[in-house]
Amino acid sequence: MPHTETPGTEGAPATRLRWWTELPLILLVYACYSAGRLVVRGDVADAVDHGLAILRIEQALHLNAEHPLNRLFTREPWLGIPADFWYASLHYLVTPVLLVWLFRSRAAHFRAARTWLMTSTFIGLIGFTLLPTCPPRLLDASHGFVDTMAQYSSYGWWAGEASAPRGLGGLTNQYAAMPSLHVGWALWCGVVLWRHGGTGPARAAAVVYPLVTVVVVMGTANHYFLDAVAGAAVMAAGLLLTPVVLRTADRAKTLVPTRSAPVPAVSPVSGSPIVSEGCQTSAGEHIPGQRQRRLEPRFASGTGPGQSPPARGEDAETAAAPAR
Repeated sequence: MPHTETPGTEGAPATRLRWWTELPLILLVYACYSAGRLVVRGDVADAVDHGLAILRIEQALHLNAEHPLNRLFTREPWLGIPADFWYASLHYLVTPVLLVWLFRSRAAHFRAARTWLMTSTFIGLIGFTLLPTCPPRLLDASHGFVDTMAQYSSYGWWAGEASAPRGLGGLTNQYAAMPSLHVGWALWCGVVLWRHGGTGPARAAAVVYPLVTVVVVMGTANHYFLDAVAGAAVMAAGLLLTPVVLRTADRAKTLVPTRSAPVPAVSPVSGSPIVSEGCQTSAGEHIPGQRQRRLEPRFASGTGPGQSPPARGEDAETAAAPAR
């Protein structure tokens, strides 16, 4: 169902939102994101070097929370299995559900929110391109990480190759760890719920969802802590760029010629539209129900010198009636 954005809000200028234009746009951005992750694989040796460099930086800064969390998730299946399901599913469920909810219930804020999400996603794709990074779970076992997705693969649809369905792991780029868009998208969801949820439970979920996602991505050994920080930074950059992207899109729309409907002519006397403007009838045609008129010749039979012809516009019966 179409929605109208209100002028002066985040979605200004006013425009009508239609699902049949919004859905292909969102799917196109997601397809570009997925294709970019797949195509830009980078060199495996470089990805491993980048992962180890991040790990050394974290250890130097005493930020290495991945090891204790990963050991906990590996040792306790009641934590590890739900965490794997969280990582493999909510990223692809919560975000589109919130997009649909915004479209239907908070239309005035939808355009800005989805532009923020899309802009940040493209920035993240640039990060995957420039800095392919090996996640902790793919490092050599000597570094102390266990791939919980592989350990608990019998409980879910995934195998040992990321969170993709079994047999489709080769269609994903497993070295796209920096930045973590699992964390970035979860942060977007949290901000949307906090700003537009309007209830206590919604605001609680706005805080819990991104925080738990940060713990999950580290405990399952899919991301480093600095990956999560980079994911938040990408969302911040996307938020700052959103007004620029919206203004650029609005200017681009003004350059596209629009086909306007013809304006009907207006009668100079009555001021009402002339509905027959531009319409012509051929000789002998008349509009059904309209009285016909016949003009008499100037010196027709029965009209002599000194007599004037019937007045213009006078119908034939009146002109032929005998004078009393």
